[in-house]
Order: sequence, then C-alpha cells, then structure tokens
Amino acid sequence: MCDSAKPGNAIPTVFIDNERVRVTEWRFRKKGDNTGWHRHAYDYVVVPLFDGQLEIDLGGGKRTLAPMKNGIPYFRNEGVEHDVINGNEFECAFIEVEMK
Repeated sequence: MCDSAKPGNAIPTVFIDNERVRVTEWRFRKKGDNTGWHRHAYDYVVVPLFDGQLEIDLGGGKRTLAPMKNGIPYFRNEGVEHDVINGNEFECAFIEVEMK
C-alpha cells in the first residue's frame, strides 16, 4: 500500500519487499480499524484470510461494503484511492501483493 496520506490503526506486517513485489499482511484487531486514506502506486492482489466484509471509504461521502471469502483473491489496478475499514465484529486480516 503506497502514498498513505492519513495513517489508520490497522497493523501492516511486510513479509517481502524487493525490486519486483511487496507482500504485506494487514491486520484489523477490531471493528472500525482502518488502513487510513491512501492511493495505490502499483497494481495489486488481495487475498482475504477470513469470511466477512470490509467497508471501503471511496471519498466524497461514498462508502461500499466488499464481501470477502477466505482465500479467494481479487485484483485492482494502480491508482485506487480509498480507506479500508474492518466491517466485522471480529479480528480479520488480508494479504496484499503489490507488483512493482
């Protein structure tokens, strides 16, 4: 996750960071924990480690719920701007793979 303008309270753990990829686990300890507003500088894949939902703040008062299925990845292009928020009553996490 790149270009963070306003930090959140989700916990990032970087497992790999080299010239080709960055692999980060994002852990949300409780409902409402968030990544902070940011813009992605790279294409990326997210692999949820839970069944549930994330709330996505798209800015301009727009929010959406994104259903997550454990182990089912999704892809996004660079340039995405948002804040990702735990919408569950439990701790959750996902793995983010950025392609540099």
